[in-house]
Amino acid sequence: MSASRMLKRASNRMLERLGRIWPQSLLGRLMLVMAAGLLVTQLAASVIWASQLRAKAQVEAQSASQYMAHGASGAIRFFRSLPPNYRLLLIQQLREMGGTRFFVNLNHAYVPVQQIAEHPLASSVLATVGATLKSDLPHSPSFHLAFAWPDQLVVSEDGVHLSDLPDAWVQHILLLQPDPAPILVIQTEIEPGNWLYMAALMPNPYFLSSNDPLAWDRLSLQGLSLAVVLLLCLLVVRWITRPLAALSDAAAAFGQGQDDRAPPLPETGSREFINTARAFSAMRERIQRYIEDRERLFISISHDLRTPITRLKLRSELLDDEALRNEFEEDLDELDMMVKGALQCVKDSDIHENPAEVKLDALLGRLVRSARLAGHEVGYRDSGITVRAKPLALKRAIGNLLDNALYYGDRAEISVSSGPDVVAIAVRDHGPGVPEDAFASLFDPYVRLAHGREQNDGGMGLGLGIARSVIKAHGGQLVLENHPEGGLNATIRLPA
Repeated sequence: MSASRMLKRASNRMLERLGRIWPQSLLGRLMLVMAAGLLVTQLAASVIWASQLRAKAQVEAQSASQYMAHGASGAIRFFRSLPPNYRLLLIQQLREMGGTRFFVNLNHAYVPVQQIAEHPLASSVLATVGATLKSDLPHSPSFHLAFAWPDQLVVSEDGVHLSDLPDAWVQHILLLQPDPAPILVIQTEIEPGNWLYMAALMPNPYFLSSNDPLAWDRLSLQGLSLAVVLLLCLLVVRWITRPLAALSDAAAAFGQGQDDRAPPLPETGSREFINTARAFSAMRERIQRYIEDRERLFISISHDLRTPITRLKLRSELLDDEALRNEFEEDLDELDMMVKGALQCVKDSDIHENPAEVKLDALLGRLVRSARLAGHEVGYRDSGITVRAKPLALKRAIGNLLDNALYYGDRAEISVSSGPDVVAIAVRDHGPGVPEDAFASLFDPYVRLAHGREQNDGGMGLGLGIARSVIKAHGGQLVLENHPEGGLNATIRLPA
C-alpha cells in the first residue's frame, strides 16, 4: 500500500472520529468553539506571561544573589579578622541582640546539609553567589553553598537542628512558621579546623514559587475567569438559539399539518430573527391560503365537470353509430377517471384530523381481514406496537401500499418492528419487483409500469405518491426496494 493511500485512510479515520465528537446542535457547536477559543487564548496568554515572569524572576534573583554574596563576603572578612577568642563572644551577642541578616555559628568541620529538590532558579542563585564570593574573596578556600528547608537544616557538627535552637536566636532571621521559606546556607573554612556557618533568607524569601505560572492561586483565578466567561457565553448562545428552536418547532408543526397547535412566533430578540419570524409567518399564511384555494378549486372543478360529463354520457347513448358511441363513452370514462384521480390526490394527501395513539395491530388487522374477505392472501403477526399518527391518513397510506402489493403480486406480507427512534411497517409483495432504473419515477403521478398495467388497467398511478405525502406529513419516510427473495418491499418509517 502506498504512503499516500495510508495517509488518506488515516485522515479519513480522524475525520470520522471528529465527526462523532462534533455536536449536532447549534448550541453545542457554539459552546465548543467558544470554549476551545477561550482555552487556546488563555493557554497562549499563560505561556507568554510565564516566559515574562520567569525572565523577570531570573533578573531579580541575580540581583538578590549578588547582594547576598556581598553581604556574606563582608561577614566572612569580619570574622576572619577577629581573634578566635572573640568570635564566640560576638556570635553570642548577635544572637541576643537579634536583627542581623545571617544566623552565624562556628564549627570544627563541614556540616552536611540536606538540600531542597533540584530547581533551575535555585541552581542559578547558588552559582551567582559562589561566583561573587570567589570574586570578593579570591584567596579564600572553597565555599559550600546549599538551599535547605528549615525543618531539615542541621546547624552544627553535633547534629543540632535549627528547630532545636531557642526562638530568640532565629525568629527574627529565618522564617520557620507558618509558611517556611528555603534557607541559603554558606560554609567556608576561615582557618584550619574552624568553619564559619552562615544561614540567611533571600530578599524575597518565596522567590522559588513567585515565578511558577502553575501556582494554585493563579490556576484558581484562571479557572474562575474561564468559568465566568463560559457561563456568559452559554447565556448569550442560549439567548440566540432559543428563538431558532421555536422557529424549528413551528416549521415542523406546519409541515406535519399541526399548525393550529404551534404557538405564534415571538417577534423578540435580534433584528435578524425578528425579520426571519415575520417572513416565516407571512410564508405560512400564504401557503395556508394556497392549500385552501387549491381545495376549493378542485371541489369546484369536480362539481362543474361531473354535470356535463353525465350529460355527455346520456347523449352518447342516443348515437346510432355503435363504434362512435363506444369511442365517446371511453373518452368520457377516461375524463371522469382523471377528475376523480386528481380529487383523490388532493384530498387523500391532506386529511384534516388530530394525531392520536394508534394501535397498529387493530389498524392493520382491519386491513388484513378486508383483503382476506376479498379472496387475497395476506400474512401478518401481531406486534403490540403503538405509534402517534393521524389514524385515517395512516390507514389510507398503508391501504394504498397493500392494494399495490395485492394487485401486482400473488400474495402480500405485513410486518412491524420498532427501534429506539423509529417504527418500521413493511409491506412486501411476491411479484416480479421493480427495475432499478424505474425507482426514481415510481412516486410520480400517473406513472405505471408495464406489469402494473397488465394486472390492473383501471389504476391511475397515484397510490404511491399519496402514501409518501401522508408519511412525510407524519415526519416519516417511505422507502421502496426490491426484496432479496423477490418482490417489492415498501417500508414506512415513522418516529417512535
